[in-house]
Amino acid sequence: MTEPHLQRLAAGVHAYVQPDGGWCLNNAGVITSGGMTIVVDTAATMKRALALRDAVRDVAPAPPRLVVNTHFHGDHTFGNCVFTPEAVVVAHEGTRAEAIQAGLHLTGLWPDVDWGDVRLEPPSLTYERRMTLHAGDLRAELIHLGPAHTRDDTVVWLPDRRILFAGDLVMSGVTPFCMMGSVVGSLRAIKQLRVLDPAVVVPGHGPVGGPELLDEAERYLRWVRDQARQGLAGGLDPLEIARRAEPDGRLLDPERLVPNLRRACAEEAGAAPGERMDVAAMFGEMIAYHGGPLPCRA
Repeated sequence: MTEPHLQRLAAGVHAYVQPDGGWCLNNAGVITSGGMTIVVDTAATMKRALALRDAVRDVAPAPPRLVVNTHFHGDHTFGNCVFTPEAVVVAHEGTRAEAIQAGLHLTGLWPDVDWGDVRLEPPSLTYERRMTLHAGDLRAELIHLGPAHTRDDTVVWLPDRRILFAGDLVMSGVTPFCMMGSVVGSLRAIKQLRVLDPAVVVPGHGPVGGPELLDEAERYLRWVRDQARQGLAGGLDPLEIARRAEPDGRLLDPERLVPNLRRACAEEAGAAPGERMDVAAMFGEMIAYHGGPLPCRA
């Protein structure tokens, strides 16, 4: 199935999957019980956010009262404006700060995308370490992890269903991305997610899977770390390391290898996880590695 669609995971729990999971084609979640509905992440463009809202209406008895943002990136947050003011947007306090600082910057990276009349709706309710939300008899635990994909990430864990909405900490068939976070921190976060023992993992991008998605993410990140160490020993810079590496050809958006390597190399040299780096320069390196503008079908 190539169109966005709801996938039932358990009674009252759905994943909203947007194939094929490439740039800005993210997943979302719907949790509904006892007349209460929670949406996990939104979508990048106005058209896609409205389609998500329509899909939510198909399974929810009432409009969502809460929207959780797993991190600040626009593909997961620009659609917030479709659900407010009926819904309160919830996220980690660092996510709110990053969202306000970034604004609608993502739209400038792909000016040919029809973003529609999106407007910034940053989280208005924030937490520090953990927060528990309730939708009827469904309990959703918000857990702060990071730096990993970004400096501050949230996963949504449904312990009674063993369902994990992992945000972009985990991808499925898509290259992991640590440009604004940490390779070391991502490995640490995956270790923490294993402790939860999820049966179902909803990745930030790509098909829904199980705990094998944690294995795949860890395998890739360890490979990136090894490539960085070997490249540094040979006096290579991250772009040179990437061009000599042989990434898994099954993963979408392989150009993400370059900023992942730059982050890994910096950490090998002593940089703290999540240390701010030149994102514009790293995006330019991805374009150079790709050989032209990066594809975005949002």
